[in-house]
Amino acid sequence: MSYELFISKRYMRAKRKQVFVSIITFISIFGIFLGVAALIIVLAVMNGFEEDLRTKILGMRSHIEVTRDMGGPMTGYETVRTRIERIDGVVATTPFIYTQAMIRGGAGVTGVIIRGLDTQSAQNVIQLGKIREGSMESLNGLPPEARNQLPADSAALSGILIGREMARNLGVMLYEPITLISPSGGIATPMGMVPRMQKFLVVGIFESGFYEYDSGLAFTSLKSSQAFLDMGDAVTGIDIVVDDIYKADVISRAIQKDLGFPFWAQNWMQMNKNLFAALKLEKRVMFIILSLIVLVAAFNIISALIMIVMEKNKDIAILKTLGATSLSIMKIFIYQGLIVGVIGVFFGCVAGLAVALNLQKISLFVERVFNFQILPGDVYYLSELPSKVHYGDVAVIVIGTLLVCFVSTIYPSMRASKLDPAEALRYE
Repeated sequence: MSYELFISKRYMRAKRKQVFVSIITFISIFGIFLGVAALIIVLAVMNGFEEDLRTKILGMRSHIEVTRDMGGPMTGYETVRTRIERIDGVVATTPFIYTQAMIRGGAGVTGVIIRGLDTQSAQNVIQLGKIREGSMESLNGLPPEARNQLPADSAALSGILIGREMARNLGVMLYEPITLISPSGGIATPMGMVPRMQKFLVVGIFESGFYEYDSGLAFTSLKSSQAFLDMGDAVTGIDIVVDDIYKADVISRAIQKDLGFPFWAQNWMQMNKNLFAALKLEKRVMFIILSLIVLVAAFNIISALIMIVMEKNKDIAILKTLGATSLSIMKIFIYQGLIVGVIGVFFGCVAGLAVALNLQKISLFVERVFNFQILPGDVYYLSELPSKVHYGDVAVIVIGTLLVCFVSTIYPSMRASKLDPAEALRYE
């Protein structure tokens, strides 16, 4: 151990008359600890939000959607699917129908987005989350045991799959009928145009964990949607899943080039651009704000070192008289500042990682103790507090904090190194 480091460690243990300096040093350590822990936890939560949101969005939606320009119906979609599946990076495709409608049942009426899907190929492209009751396969027909327990008129209805929140809001349960009302493509009658109306049977209730989907999205079979909207054999578009979601933009451009006009390929980055851009901006702003905690702690280090230098004028003069160089004097106080930084960073990392890696358990415990929900599903996109530690972020926080601590020691250590021994010992 070098004598500079030895003296630095001795100065960390204050004498009775230097208790105030010791308190400032402790406050500096605590400030760095708090800043590092807060940065790790908050960035882990932001990363968790982004990943969980992306996972749920890409579970219910495809990586790429191909539609006709101006939103017209797509005929001959099987030929289009074949051409798309030949492109490198495409894993699976499925046709879909998209429309907006009103749904009436039980206790009320609400708006809904209807997606007609091919139950065979859709399972390779989208994930509906947890099917709480019923099954997706029931969209093509009820199982015999369920069919036998229902009245003949209900058992003959086409099936529909709705979200848990929608079922709760409408007050409907499994195997209960609901009515879909479509304002588009009305039916001509002697009384004028009237909206299309058709009864469906709830054959499944899903839960994606994404409130917006659970309360406003419903699925029917492709044939049921085509019959309801009188679309014949046409579809709205084709959903595509790729092998690498971060290459979806490249693959979508390849699809667009191959299909040409009037087809339009749109990837998940374009469809959710504003949402993910807002998350990235929020993450950067939170990083800057929380970094101020570390900067305040750095100013505490500067003030503590300046007070120690003023207190140790006699010691510094004696060391210089004994042959210590200005560089050695600088090292003493730089080491002292770095010791404060290393201790604060170490315990901050331990505490931050411990909380970030167990945040879900901690949030559930807090909710049970105080009897409130941290993330109400009807207010936020997500109903659970996610956390995802990126160790690259942790490394940036550690290196950045130690760098700030090092910079904060330069001025006090330079001031100590320039001390004139003769002036310091003149009145001793």
